[in-house]
Amino acid sequence: MNKIILADSQAIFRAGTAKVLAIDEDFRIIAQCSDTERMMHAITTFPGAIVIFAATLKPELSRLKLLLDTMGSRGIVIAENNESPTPYLQHGFRGIIFRSTAGSALVECARKVAAGETWQPLQAMTSDTPEEDMVGTRVRDRLTPKEMRIVALIVQGCKNREIATRLKTTEQVIKNYLRSIYDKTGVSDRLELALFTLHHRVLAEAAAVVGGHIEAEEQADSAAAATQPSKVQSIARTGT
Repeated sequence: MNKIILADSQAIFRAGTAKVLAIDEDFRIIAQCSDTERMMHAITTFPGAIVIFAATLKPELSRLKLLLDTMGSRGIVIAENNESPTPYLQHGFRGIIFRSTAGSALVECARKVAAGETWQPLQAMTSDTPEEDMVGTRVRDRLTPKEMRIVALIVQGCKNREIATRLKTTEQVIKNYLRSIYDKTGVSDRLELALFTLHHRVLAEAAAVVGGHIEAEEQADSAAAATQPSKVQSIARTGT
């Protein structure tokens, strides 16, 4: 049984990676970490593990590699799609995959690293390829503005109740929209929807923009609500 430590600040990706690896009975996830400090602690606590970590955590590579070697563990880097694998290869990491790497490739990478072999990407499998761009663009254009707002909040990890509250509607309405979104994207649940969105750059960028608009609207509403009491007090003092 190979012990796996997952480290990624994006909860959606941690959940997706865990779901993929759980299919293989030779892997057992023993820790999930959201930051570098927790990852370092887990490596010390569980020696001999395979550590799958996101490059976005920005650990000090030399220090991390030294700790892995000391604890008899091996590291697999989840690099961003537009990153060069060279720095990780130079530091001697056993495996390197990209965000857009298919689940089957992730499992194969983990198997090879567990066996003491090395998995190196032949090329950056980015979502900039024509096929991926076409898929992301087509789905983005099919989604309505309201559906895109829901997708943006799903990617942020929001549940139906929170989405309904933030969009000022009901949970049942959100569920109805989700059925339509699943049909348009070809996914079966919210986790697959989030991963699908993040794997297609065009769609991910659109969701990020919409998410920013939602947050800006909420901040404006909060600011307006904060000034309301002072207006009431002013009216009371002037009697007008």
